[in-house]
Amino acid sequence: MQTVREYGSGEKTVVLVHGGPGAPGYMASLARDLEDEFHVFEPFQRGCGAEHLTVELHVNDLQQVIESRSEKTKPVVVGHSWGAMLALAHAAAYPDSLSALVLIGCGTFDADSRRQLELTRQERMQQDWAKQTKQVISQYSNGDERMQAMGRLCKRLDSCDLVEKDDGEMPCDSLAHAESWSDMLRLQADGVYPQQFKEVSVSAIMLHGQADPHPGEMIYQNLKTFIPHLEYQEFNQCGHYPWLERAAKVEFLSTLKHWLNQNL
Repeated sequence: MQTVREYGSGEKTVVLVHGGPGAPGYMASLARDLEDEFHVFEPFQRGCGAEHLTVELHVNDLQQVIESRSEKTKPVVVGHSWGAMLALAHAAAYPDSLSALVLIGCGTFDADSRRQLELTRQERMQQDWAKQTKQVISQYSNGDERMQAMGRLCKRLDSCDLVEKDDGEMPCDSLAHAESWSDMLRLQADGVYPQQFKEVSVSAIMLHGQADPHPGEMIYQNLKTFIPHLEYQEFNQCGHYPWLERAAKVEFLSTLKHWLNQNL
């Protein structure tokens, strides 16, 4: 991990795992919403470089953060999107290093869920969206800048009514995205995930927006086969970023904080 941002100073520790992959920093506003009650760490995942990125590398990096930052208590790991997938992989590999697991807008672990995700996005795309997408592709020759611009478009597509906040996003890393996601797909194709999630023994909950194009119920039913104790709660008028949704934010944060306090 190159960077770990720290918030609050409570005895109860929360580790936020960002999505992307290759899109660090955007969970800052959620960290600030939690810092009044919790000691929050927001690690940035390893970027591209000399070593080809794998899920295993990211998992081990996350474990190093937990070991170095949570000496007295086991943290709750809160992952968003790709970060929820990574948090699950970590919980399966290091089940004794955390106290509980929260999956926000969890990503997909099977082809059917990915197809549904793409269908939902296509249904929402009007002519202006297609036009904007083409403009982004033609405007940005740099892969990292193109990924950042496409991320902003998809954020609006995947949401209902966002409250504008400084979410602290950093430059994207398109090669890190490609390498990390490719390895996740390989592991799924090889039957490693979600089968390995049978090792997840800690309390776990999915918090999902009803309007999130990631099909929450499908993803939940798939994961529950391997994690029978997994809980699920859905929020109305809420997309992929519940802590930024105008209609759902208060209920989401109340639910999240209550669950964290119960499991720390």
